[in-house]
Amino acid sequence: MEGYRKNSHAVYDIKYHVIWVTKYRYKVLKGHIAVRTRELIRQGCEARGITILQGSVGKDHIHLLLSCPPSIAPSKILQYLKGRSSRLLQDEFPELKKRYWGQHLWARGYFCATVGTVTDEIIRNYIANQFNEGKDDIFRIEE
Repeated sequence: MEGYRKNSHAVYDIKYHVIWVTKYRYKVLKGHIAVRTRELIRQGCEARGITILQGSVGKDHIHLLLSCPPSIAPSKILQYLKGRSSRLLQDEFPELKKRYWGQHLWARGYFCATVGTVTDEIIRNYIANQFNEGKDDIFRIEE
């Protein structure tokens, strides 16, 4: 059970690889702004029970490997982190507010992929061989 996390009703190991970029890919995440961005993302993750396993702040993007509870959807994680960091960074750094006059620091989209220790093939074999009958069916009902 090493590496698994627990809450009151679940044991889990959910990891997401996420990336998002600044609007227009402007290279504004430098110096004090980059340090503050990292700090805000750390605070936001801690408040939601999300663990940052690895991360980096590029000049125009954020790259994270996150471990999070099953109760939080990846879209909600990104909505929260991007929204909060954008608002607070623009309040603290007038040069960002001037450059992003529409109050959108981050581009609309993001990249998200799940990370796991088990391949599709291992899961398929487990499901197919679990009851040792009807191995050719891809979606069986236990009798």
